[in-house]
Amino acid sequence: MRFVWAVLAFVLAAVLIGTGIAQRTIFLGPKDVTAELSVKAPQAFTVIDSAVLRAHPGEQTLVAHGDGTIFVAQARTVDLEAWLSDTSYNRITLAKDGTSTTAKLVEPTAKSEDGKDTQRDPAGSDLWLDSFTDKNSLVDRMQVPEGVSVLLASDGKADAPSDVALKWPLDTATPWAGPLMVAGGIFLLAGLVLYVLAIRHSRRGRGPRRKAPPPLPVTEPIDVADRAAIDSAPEAAAAPEAAPAPDAAGARTQPEADPAANQDGAVRERRATGSKRRRALLLIPAVGVTAALLSGCTPDIWPHPAASPTPTPTETQAVEAGQQAPAVTEAQAARILESISGTLADADKSLDAAKAETRLEGSALEARKTAYAVHKSVADFALPATIPADKVKILVPQAYDSWPRTVLMLVEHGTDEKVAPLIMTMTQPDPWSNYKISNVAEMQASAKLPNMAPAWLGAKLTPPDSPFLVVAPDELASEFANVIDQGDKSEFYDKFDKSALAFAKSVQDSRATVLQALKDKSADTTSSLSFAASVGAGAPVSMSSIDSGAIVAVTVDDSQTIKPTSADASIKNVDTNGTVVNAPAKALTGVDESKTGFVSVYGMQLFFAVPAQGSDAKITLLAASQQLQSVTEIK
Repeated sequence: MRFVWAVLAFVLAAVLIGTGIAQRTIFLGPKDVTAELSVKAPQAFTVIDSAVLRAHPGEQTLVAHGDGTIFVAQARTVDLEAWLSDTSYNRITLAKDGTSTTAKLVEPTAKSEDGKDTQRDPAGSDLWLDSFTDKNSLVDRMQVPEGVSVLLASDGKADAPSDVALKWPLDTATPWAGPLMVAGGIFLLAGLVLYVLAIRHSRRGRGPRRKAPPPLPVTEPIDVADRAAIDSAPEAAAAPEAAPAPDAAGARTQPEADPAANQDGAVRERRATGSKRRRALLLIPAVGVTAALLSGCTPDIWPHPAASPTPTPTETQAVEAGQQAPAVTEAQAARILESISGTLADADKSLDAAKAETRLEGSALEARKTAYAVHKSVADFALPATIPADKVKILVPQAYDSWPRTVLMLVEHGTDEKVAPLIMTMTQPDPWSNYKISNVAEMQASAKLPNMAPAWLGAKLTPPDSPFLVVAPDELASEFANVIDQGDKSEFYDKFDKSALAFAKSVQDSRATVLQALKDKSADTTSSLSFAASVGAGAPVSMSSIDSGAIVAVTVDDSQTIKPTSADASIKNVDTNGTVVNAPAKALTGVDESKTGFVSVYGMQLFFAVPAQGSDAKITLLAASQQLQSVTEIK
């Protein structure tokens, strides 16, 4: 019966293990579903519509083959349409049946002056959420959300690759394969145990079965007198030496142990030990088979309980009706910042103003151009602060679907707390241009930003003439310039907080230092020095906050004018000994002296937190930066 149970266990093990293996082999379906994307007439650009990418659930894998450069980018569909508005392109959309795709040629909506398609290299554009480039073949795994399409191109001149396929993964999980193989291994082990027990029982059953010997008769005492007669009997002479002779005391001695008997016992003991070892070795195949079946298995062969995520409280922000999408995502902003940082680092190294102009504009650009020009003549002239690419601490993109688009960022210099973070605004004027920084300043030590909208939501720009702030953005610069010139006598003095007034006082103190230096050289008798703060070039940038206030970036110019007071006097950049006394003026004007004088302009880039109208809070200075903008000779 034990053999029967062993055989049944082996059969069950074979069925279970075979079923588990079959689920992972012959019964396993395809791992993915593939759609071939083709176009009739290749163009320089091909757009794969969002509906096509999301035709099946799961990650999308784009496989493209072609000759030369292959470029793939992800962008919002509306952004792609704007970027391609002046050129023809192929667009692959989902057919009405929802399973196949169709391709159509889209004509440009805004043709160029010559009526030809505009050719431009798509690589490096800030418009892309993500992009990849490779040679001859490219495989891109994506998680494209709704409303995002994919651009396929080469270099903007050659045709886009036409050998393109999309793949989506299929669910090939076999949650019962693992348990079936484990159960089969258990039955295999049980069958081996039953088989060993059956063999053992069978071997014991085949041996001879002997009855127990009868009891020996009771021995009688022997008379010593009859000993001689017994010894003389014929049987005594032929009797074998079976019984030991009694010793002098009448006791019988025991025969010596038989060596052969001892050897036979040792053999039996070794056989028993060997039998145990064989039974233990029989378990090894079962364990080995089970381990071999399960080796290399993936989590797909095991059942997974339905996950029930634990909700965590998070701060929410209501989305207004008609709210537009944020200009950039966090990943996109980090990539843009990295590109800006690298470009400006190269420009600073080579003092290349043209390269800096590709990423700067307004006061930020003028400050760097001036610094480059002076630094070529004065090696120790400090350049403006570098733009770090380490960490975007705060990102506030404008929620706007059209152009120009503005982004506010607070950037830290890695983990170095001794270096002040930078706050900046950058603007993209149109779909074909990259972002440029227009305002950048170092955060004040005690400054704290107001509550701003999260990056995924974005914020609105406050109009320059907004009446909903305590000061309209286009009036803020002139009012603070008046505070710098008039001090506590200014009518706007009480609108600003201590940090703003302290900065204004520092500007006044620096002016006083320059006047004192002029007096110390006795030059105040032959020249005059005057100062004036005024509104800088460029419109203010105002990003609204959650509490109906705004962060406003403005530029204030502090002009320093020095003139001779007599016809015989002149303002010298180089003294009679040939020593340069005013290196920036000499480097920027190229003159050694002037009979009319010079005007030096220092640009102050300032960021203020402006409260809403009706608030008791004051205007707070968040960040400030001051650099030499220009030195010109008075004509």
